[in-house]
Amino acid sequence: MSLLYDEGQQAIANESRRVLDARTDKARLLGLLEQTGAYDSSFWETAKEQGWTALALPEEFGGLALGLTELGIVSHAIGAGTAGAPFLTTGYGAAQAILASSDGSVKNEWLPRIASGEAIATVAFAEEQSPLPTRPTTHLSDGKLTGFKPGVAGGVQADLAVVLALAEGEPALVLTRLDSSARRPIDSFDNSRGYANLAFDGAEATLLVKGPAALDKAEDILARMALITAHEQTGGAEALMHIARDYAVTRKAFGQPIGAFQSVKHRIAELYGLVEIARANCVFAASREGEHDFVVAAAAARLSATEAYDTAARDTVQVHGGIGVTWEAGLHLHMRRARSLAIECGNTMFWEDLLVERLTGVAA
Repeated sequence: MSLLYDEGQQAIANESRRVLDARTDKARLLGLLEQTGAYDSSFWETAKEQGWTALALPEEFGGLALGLTELGIVSHAIGAGTAGAPFLTTGYGAAQAILASSDGSVKNEWLPRIASGEAIATVAFAEEQSPLPTRPTTHLSDGKLTGFKPGVAGGVQADLAVVLALAEGEPALVLTRLDSSARRPIDSFDNSRGYANLAFDGAEATLLVKGPAALDKAEDILARMALITAHEQTGGAEALMHIARDYAVTRKAFGQPIGAFQSVKHRIAELYGLVEIARANCVFAASREGEHDFVVAAAAARLSATEAYDTAARDTVQVHGGIGVTWEAGLHLHMRRARSLAIECGNTMFWEDLLVERLTGVAA
């Protein structure tokens, strides 16, 4: 396969970056970091206007019938500008769960609204230390959902959630509406992600999938969301690499640009390698959508993208020296986003264990 985008995909990349560059305001984004319950509404309006909310959904439900590759391209641009909210990722994940349901009325009610951006959806799988519990403590009984889901991205603003629960002793994916009584906002390291604890006390819910198929579908959805997040991480890492390079060739010390010193030069060269490895893994994983090795490819992309973004956030601050930690420099946006994305959709240990298990056949 080719690791290069075709002409249409390149056009999506160029246009999404152009639009976001024109509409992203650093001061606004910095303010969102410290406002619990707020999100980048300007970005969300742009996402709806540009059709990004419909990008990877079927045409019959108002989507554009493209795929993970195109959605990843947009996410890459979002990561570069630290724009946005998590709704493109979580909405896509929730839509995949709804598509797996045999209930046509649920699809007809919610998928067009997700595609248009009218409804914001999130995904609540994790409990305690497990991003994908095989025996969740959240329960569905007689159409009522009870339990607790911690640290759900987009939970503050979402209108509905796809929840991994137990139904009649079996794992199940269920769909429930969210109201203010269910949401408990979290003051987090990056408040623009809208993290909230979700508490369910007899909330009405609709069963989507039950039994072993529910866990398989949940794993597939988590891998898809992790891949979209990996594209966002790679976009952020690439942007930081360019910021570090530009600063290194203009900032002078001892009469010459600091980029002339090997310690700086080697850091930026290492970032280039990490970014290109992450990019290649992301493009490859997106091309394996629906194939038997998709989860493995997504895990590899997730791990390499997390390393690239974390390293880029750290090294770019160090290249800038003291000015790098000032609020005005704006590197807080990437530093906080890098740490937040590193734990969304499962942390590094989860994906490392999954990758080892899939490659060796032995549970880590």
